[in-house]
Amino acid sequence: MSHREELAEIVDGLTAPRKHVSPKYFYDERGSQLFDRITELPEYYLTATEIDIMQRHAREIADRVGPQASLIEFGSGSSLKTRILLGHLHELAAYVPVDISEEHLLAAADAIRAEFPHIEVLPVVADFTKPFDLPSPKVMPVRNLVYFPGSTIGNLEYDDALGLLRVMHHEAGDNGALLIGVDLQKDPAVIEAAYNDAAGVTAKFNLNMLRRLNNEFGADFDLDAWAHDARYDPDAGRVVIRLVSDREQQVRIDDTTIEIDEGEAILTEYSHKYTLEGFAAMAAKAGFEVAQVWTDPDELFSVQYLLRRQEPRYED
Repeated sequence: MSHREELAEIVDGLTAPRKHVSPKYFYDERGSQLFDRITELPEYYLTATEIDIMQRHAREIADRVGPQASLIEFGSGSSLKTRILLGHLHELAAYVPVDISEEHLLAAADAIRAEFPHIEVLPVVADFTKPFDLPSPKVMPVRNLVYFPGSTIGNLEYDDALGLLRVMHHEAGDNGALLIGVDLQKDPAVIEAAYNDAAGVTAKFNLNMLRRLNNEFGADFDLDAWAHDARYDPDAGRVVIRLVSDREQQVRIDDTTIEIDEGEAILTEYSHKYTLEGFAAMAAKAGFEVAQVWTDPDELFSVQYLLRRQEPRYED
């Protein structure tokens, strides 16, 4: 997407009846650094819990996958979770990280090559929300294993999450599988604390989106006029993350002036939490069958292994 197309997308969101900006605009250099700090906070259980699950069950996961798989990661693979998996999978045919950001992807691929020189690394620059062409490894894989850690699936609304699972189903191919991180429904106080940390790092991360719109898209947001707000909606099973205006104000971006009322909000992100049954039902519509689930002792988070079965269902 070009800069002009991104600008049009942002303006459309800010002039909609319910103002919103895509969470992809969190991640400039400062935003990425702030998110790294979030993952280390005591309240933010997701990252540490998923890593613990991967470390405790890596051999079992590898045995489930079997030898000579091609690991296809949706998103660039520079994290500890990816390294745990690469260090345990049996006779890996290839590692295929997929990301839309070419510079970041190639840097991550080079780092993996240096650490795992025996593994063929074949990065693919693509928007993984749409089907893409897979490279041909030197060693023919027995199966494709799509990998999507971090509970990023939770940032998508139901139809978009289902659509992404259908793309994963396509890329997995015959005899393929999916390994995915899925955050679980739990005590609302635990969930809300993870998005309202005492140190205020998540608030800075949320507000950094407006800083980025100012710096890269010519907006004139007054960062002091906005407050971070994150609340769990148990009926919808999701955290609603917003920036709330503390005054009546005008914001200008490109050639557009946006009128904002006191108390009006910009939606910046959802974070959906699933039941095991609810996620399995959605995955089944995408053509996957849950074969095994690994959780932590408190059942805060899950890593799930799904097998590609029937074709996706497209009926309502």
